[in-house]
Amino acid sequence: MAVDDISFSIEEGEVLGVVGESGAGKSVTGAGIIGLLEPPGRIAKGNIRFEGRQINGLPQEAMRRIRGAKIGAIFQDPLTSLNPLYSIGQQLIETLTTHTDLSPAQARARAIDLLNEVGIPAAERRLESYPHEFSGGMRQRVVIALAICANPRLIIADEPTTALDVSIQAQIIALLRRLCHEHRTAIMLITHDMGVIAEMSDRVAVMYAGRIAEVGPLRDVVKSPKHPYTVGLMDSIPKVGQEKDQLSHIRGAMPRLQEIPPGCPFHPRCPEAFDRCQGERPDLMPTGNPDQVASCWKFARTDQHG
Repeated sequence: MAVDDISFSIEEGEVLGVVGESGAGKSVTGAGIIGLLEPPGRIAKGNIRFEGRQINGLPQEAMRRIRGAKIGAIFQDPLTSLNPLYSIGQQLIETLTTHTDLSPAQARARAIDLLNEVGIPAAERRLESYPHEFSGGMRQRVVIALAICANPRLIIADEPTTALDVSIQAQIIALLRRLCHEHRTAIMLITHDMGVIAEMSDRVAVMYAGRIAEVGPLRDVVKSPKHPYTVGLMDSIPKVGQEKDQLSHIRGAMPRLQEIPPGCPFHPRCPEAFDRCQGERPDLMPTGNPDQVASCWKFARTDQHG
């Protein structure tokens, strides 16, 4: 079980940041939404609804049409999304003619517009270039152009800036933010980098051991985290102007999938754990902030005792 009973929503024009340590289940969640789980991975139960329609369980061809036209994807390594044997122009034009009503000539013109939109200079000339002729940052821009070419309503962006240097990261973040605002596209941003989350997200979902630990508006989660795991994540980020002999850290390590303990999966590492945490699994519950929920028994205990 890589992901267990998670539930969240993403609104039009919103960036939902999904954050957590490696192995938390972030990428599996994104792959499940777009129907790209590697066998033997499968969705055992539950629904994935897109624009009011259940999309998990659809025939492969139907899912492929949705994936190209309605849901775009951006992955960490752009070379996994680009075919090295075809020029950038061929790949863009084929995607456009497959998922839109554009003629080849119209698709070519649109491909040039897209390359301009994502900041690739001399777009018409670069249309004939192959992926290996671009730098890493430029390849990622091409992947973004491919992801948005059919004007999708949702983009799954899985570690879209991790392989890039800091200055290029900032450009890609600004580009995705602008596209989100201008096209009203929803973005699910998967990353372990809280700096990227802080730059891009409207809301944040914190994942731990295949479950969601906390969901809330970016500012609230960063400034006033509720779940002890989120508190640990925030404390581990160095603060400008703050001198420390040693960086804060969360003791222990995330459990392997086959070794997730009963009760709250975080309780062996949690400084606030009490008896109930060891035997009962908490669901997401109110935290006192109407926009912020967390899967932690301390909020149930607060409710019970007023």
